[in-house]
Amino acid sequence: MATRMLILSKTHPLFKTLAQTSLNSLRHVSTFPFLTQEPQLEDPPPTPLPPNPSSGSPLYQENWRNPYATNPDLNSLLSQSLVPLGIAQPAAPSPRIQALSQTLDVESLMNVFADWMTSQRWADLKQLFEFWIRSLDKNGKPNKPDVNLYNHYLRANLMMGATAGELLDLVAQMEDYDFSPNTASYNLVLKAMYLADESGAAQKLLDRMLRTGKDSLPDDESYDLVIGLLFKTNDIDSALKYLDLTLKSGYMVSMRIFSDCVRTCVNAGRLDTLASIIERCKAMDQNKALCPSWNLCNYIADVALLADHSKLAFYALEFLARWIARGENAKPPVLLSLDEGLVVSAFGTAARTYDSKLVDASWAILQRSLRQKRVPIPESYLGKICSYASLGNLQRAFSTLHDFETAYRNLAEKDELFSPFTSLYPLVVACTKEGFTTLDSVYYQLENLSHTDPPYKSVAALNCVILGCANIWDIDRAYQTFEAISNTFGLAPNTHSYNALMKAFGRLKKTFEASRVFEHMTSLGVKPNAMSYSLLVDAHLANKDAKAALSVIDDMVQAGLTPSKETLKKVRRRCSRESDGDSDKRLQSLAGQFNYRMGGEKRREMLFQLEYRTDYP
Repeated sequence: MATRMLILSKTHPLFKTLAQTSLNSLRHVSTFPFLTQEPQLEDPPPTPLPPNPSSGSPLYQENWRNPYATNPDLNSLLSQSLVPLGIAQPAAPSPRIQALSQTLDVESLMNVFADWMTSQRWADLKQLFEFWIRSLDKNGKPNKPDVNLYNHYLRANLMMGATAGELLDLVAQMEDYDFSPNTASYNLVLKAMYLADESGAAQKLLDRMLRTGKDSLPDDESYDLVIGLLFKTNDIDSALKYLDLTLKSGYMVSMRIFSDCVRTCVNAGRLDTLASIIERCKAMDQNKALCPSWNLCNYIADVALLADHSKLAFYALEFLARWIARGENAKPPVLLSLDEGLVVSAFGTAARTYDSKLVDASWAILQRSLRQKRVPIPESYLGKICSYASLGNLQRAFSTLHDFETAYRNLAEKDELFSPFTSLYPLVVACTKEGFTTLDSVYYQLENLSHTDPPYKSVAALNCVILGCANIWDIDRAYQTFEAISNTFGLAPNTHSYNALMKAFGRLKKTFEASRVFEHMTSLGVKPNAMSYSLLVDAHLANKDAKAALSVIDDMVQAGLTPSKETLKKVRRRCSRESDGDSDKRLQSLAGQFNYRMGGEKRREMLFQLEYRTDYP
């Protein structure tokens, strides 16, 4: 029966299962009595020989004569990578890879690896190295790699997705081959850490490289990877520490790291640190060509000018000038232009920080940006004048004023641009820095310039001198300068000239003389402006004459001019102190006419109600 079921099982699978069950169920009956048997221990295996000291390979336990004899399954051999990567197992190697692993020496294998790296055959490179390391050389000894060959194997593992920990295990196995990892080996591990955002491990590895020997000291790529990772994780202090080491070591800083440093420091408000880094980079030949992008340069300039950081603003303008020159030299040219409002802000920062380099750089980049297609706007000239006046360089300030007048001589509203009370007032202050000494020096220089060829005669410059004399309460010098406009320089005084003289009389409470100047101005056909009436109001208020001040305001309104809110508040304050209710009512009606909300004067009046005593409790 058993024979019949075996025959049927060859043709029908069901019978095959039944036949197997039937055969397993058979019981053989023995006619011999049961014999007691004792287990016999197996002899211990012989002690293996020590490893061959000449091999230099950790894989000495394999059969080097026939590497496949002990492991006939080729797929299992392929799975025995030096470090399992946890990825899909590669396919069986081609006969070419097996042949190459048995015929190539170190130099030939390096050439093959170089060719495969260009075509990114990372899996083939990894397989060839692992077969080659298990093969014998021409002398019958195991193949022994060097550090450069091993680094190719590390790179292949990195490109196939190995983690930093797995690469570190591979690096640790270098000691088994009697060589130590070099800088390139550690850089491959740092790349894996960079991809995984392992900033702490990257710092420890870089510190280890600094402590080790000469062959594994960090290079520019090492610092680049670690610094970029630290900036990416917003660890600014550590990134700046390693950036400082990079500069001290004399390495080149990549453009990516430099841009990240600039952007991070600007966002964090560390402008002094950024200026120091830029200055150090400019002092190095390998880093002096570093330049952020055009938009980033503008961003640096905006932040630096907002914080009045003159040094960083100067570097930002220098970067922008470099971009402009680079665009002009391109083919086809790319004409970049700077926002002129940025230059005006730069002049303001230079005036507040007393930085002459920033003034010169701002004007130079403005001229380069305009390309002589138009003149700068008035605010640029005024900003430059204000900067030089702040620096005390009156010669260049008046020279800029001359260029300003030349550029805008035909402008209809030029009188307001050259007013010593508003736009040119910083120049007036600079002229009175040392009292009448500076004023006399400026006047004599203007007088000498009037005799040059071509002569320079400027009513606006003389008006600054007159107002400067008024500010130091020197009515004699003010009047003499006013007369010199027509007598010495052969020019006609304008409205600002009369206004400056009226202020000089008004400050000394010479209201009658101030009124005579006003009448003389109108009799000559010179049209008074709002400042003329305001100065005449101030002259009457200095004599505590609120009614006369109100009459001047009425004349001002009839002339079609609008009094300022500050002027009305001055008159109201005088009415309050003089207890002039009628004048106060007239003032309130004027304020309502111009929709001014005057507010109260309680806080100011509290100053007149203070009782000063010396008997302290």
